[in-house]
Amino acid sequence: MPLTHFDAQGQAHMVDVSSKDVTDRVAVAAAYIKMARETYDLISEGRAKKGDVLGVARLAGIMGAKKTPDLIPLCHPLPVTKVSVDLTLDPDLPGVQIRATVKTSGQTGVEMEALTAASTAALTVYDMTKAVDKSMEIGGIRVLLKDGGKSGRYEAK
Repeated sequence: MPLTHFDAQGQAHMVDVSSKDVTDRVAVAAAYIKMARETYDLISEGRAKKGDVLGVARLAGIMGAKKTPDLIPLCHPLPVTKVSVDLTLDPDLPGVQIRATVKTSGQTGVEMEALTAASTAALTVYDMTKAVDKSMEIGGIRVLLKDGGKSGRYEAK
């Protein structure tokens, strides 16, 4: 299957989606941020000096989804109809599990918006707590679900 973001001459271009049907689309992406136990405790006990880490990260993730075409050069601007970002404290990491869901009705999918939401939320957790833990690890950024459009449903295994 050829890459769609390159023309016949191998030049990057924005894919023409004008002939595609408008369909309901959804994408779910995930990420995690692993941290020292002390940092985890700081967040879980609400003692971070910058405030509500998870609440601010949730808002940042939502904003990130809405700004995706400003960040990723060949993404189409889409009428995003829903963004939810769930951040769950995970004592086994220790850290935070992040799950972002984005919906639209459009001619192209919202995978990039979901990935951007999850990534932005993780980066915000890092930003808000880096003063106490510079060794945090962000990872697991991936699409869990994509549905709608001609290519149909994809679910990560």
